[in-house]
Amino acid sequence: MNQDLSILRLVLNASVVVQLVMLLLVVVSMASWAAIFRKLFALKRVKLLNDTFEREFWSGTSLNDLFSAAAQNARDSGPLERIFASGMREYQKLRERHITDASTLMDGARRAMRASYQRELDVVEANLSFLASVGSVSPYLGLFGTVWGIMHAFTGLASMQTVTLATVAPGIAEALVATAIGLFAAIPAVVAYNRFAHDIDRIAIRLETFIEEFSNILQRNVSAQSASGH
Repeated sequence: MNQDLSILRLVLNASVVVQLVMLLLVVVSMASWAAIFRKLFALKRVKLLNDTFEREFWSGTSLNDLFSAAAQNARDSGPLERIFASGMREYQKLRERHITDASTLMDGARRAMRASYQRELDVVEANLSFLASVGSVSPYLGLFGTVWGIMHAFTGLASMQTVTLATVAPGIAEALVATAIGLFAAIPAVVAYNRFAHDIDRIAIRLETFIEEFSNILQRNVSAQSASGH
């Protein structure tokens, strides 16, 4: 590619509207990459915290000790630990009110864990819609810049007596750069969105599975306490 058709020269020679579209796409692409890296590190941290708590949970530590540790470590705990803490907190509150009905105890603990589950899922899914928007809108922004640039190029050619490929090529190339930048912004966002959506689905399944398993443990505790009470 010669100097007249270098990427930098094409961008500098583009019309103001096309340059604004390119600038917007570059800003969107940078914001998209920042969101991708933040989400990547956040999901890795969630997985690590969930793994750590699950190992502790199934190691034989008592539920009261786990709840005390979760209460002290509330700020740095993971979704799994916070869901456990919300279920235990509601369960103990109901027990303190001398409620012994098994269904009431279990319903209260389950509702608390489901509410916590929804909050945790909302946090984990943060910025995912932004990546989806970037992936879907960026190509159209680039296409808009390309169409506008081609219109601008042909308008400029209307006053020329002789039009050759050499006179048309620079204007078309300038316009196509907008589409290229739009694809450059969209493709990583789409790939990251699909990857993160898959990872979040796995996290959600893991949280739901834990809710069921912990509910079974609480159910056994309630049954055992009811039996000992009688």
